Amino acid sequence: MTMADLISTVTAGSVPMRVEAPDGSVVGASDDGLTLRLCSDRALRYLITAPGDLGLARAYVSGELELIGAHPGDPYVALRALADWKFRRPAVSELPALTQQLGVRQLLPPKPPPQEAPARIRRTLNGLRHSRRRDRESIGQHYDVSNRFYEYVLGRTMAYTCAVFPTADTSLDDAQTEKFDLVARKLALKPGMRLLDVGCGWGGMARHAAANYGVEVVAITLSAQQASWAEAEIERAGLSRLVTILHGDYRDAPGTGYDAVSSIGLLEHVGVANYPGYFRLIKSKLRPGGRLLNHCITRPDNRTSPMPGAFIDRYVFPDGELTGVGRIIATAQDCGLEVRHEENLREHYALTLRHWTANLVENWDACVEEVGLPTARVWGLYMAGSRLGFEGNVVQLHQVLAVNVGADGSASFGLRPDW
Repeated sequence: MTMADLISTVTAGSVPMRVEAPDGSVVGASDDGLTLRLCSDRALRYLITAPGDLGLARAYVSGELELIGAHPGDPYVALRALADWKFRRPAVSELPALTQQLGVRQLLPPKPPPQEAPARIRRTLNGLRHSRRRDRESIGQHYDVSNRFYEYVLGRTMAYTCAVFPTADTSLDDAQTEKFDLVARKLALKPGMRLLDVGCGWGGMARHAAANYGVEVVAITLSAQQASWAEAEIERAGLSRLVTILHGDYRDAPGTGYDAVSSIGLLEHVGVANYPGYFRLIKSKLRPGGRLLNHCITRPDNRTSPMPGAFIDRYVFPDGELTGVGRIIATAQDCGLEVRHEENLREHYALTLRHWTANLVENWDACVEEVGLPTARVWGLYMAGSRLGFEGNVVQLHQVLAVNVGADGSASFGLRPDW
């Protein structure tokens, strides 16, 4: 039995692309030139010992698996084809031949690539999930890769969250600026107001609010590299008198009585069990009538486990958690905030990811030189896969606007939205 025979045996239906095995056997065909090449027996061991996205990621990131016909910075077309690959359990009568073909060695997992984070249970050495120490480690793994790398991928705004596209042909930079401005309009920012920006990233919202609305901003991020870059950019832009960048945990954000709080891409890292504490903290920071704009990735329902898939958890966002917008809204309400508006921007995130992967492709050689080929492959794989997720309604992006209602019931809202 060849490896191609083995692949055919465990496939339900047809193999959706050409597959070249290390023993020289071939199975499947592709009209669009896509080929999955297993470069060694080690690639097959990765796939067998960690079925699903984790095994594929290990083989691909380590270079033991190649996706021919798809750029490594944007393997979108290959992932779309792979999504159609259906597998089946072998029949009892097939097991002896499969066991003989595989051998005991093939059932032993190879060492994972160094880019992979430890399993969740091993990460408890750095504290319980969403303890301050463990959050600091998890955030550092993803966001402290390289500011230069992110400059290549994210573009001028350095915004690493969903953009808002007025039209499909709007540029990425303009769409990110529109996102920041939409948040500012929903928060009804005006000169002299005080804004707290939690999980501020590279300071894009803080810069926009200060430069365009005359707002005083306190912005905080747990990423040391983000804080350093944001502080330098604030100084370069001449906004230091209006913006303070802090390196720290959102739970340590200083001050109270803010007119508004923006939280753009933070809630994914908070942990669903910690939502009540998060919303109570936000409420305590707001003056009566002050607004919160929460912008985060969500699931399309409120029943699915918040835990991410193995690839995302080990390679992209360790300890990240997602749930449905219903649970987010319910928790905000239970903590005393009044929800006034929400909207789903998932198609916008698919467009955003298309632009990011295009930037990665355009700057591929520089990105590889900056972070190494395996890490660059991780980002191409995760961004292309995420694009498929937003297009297929596997994940969504919701903005939720809430207010800290005054004791007299005043919410400081007009009769209709004005943003």
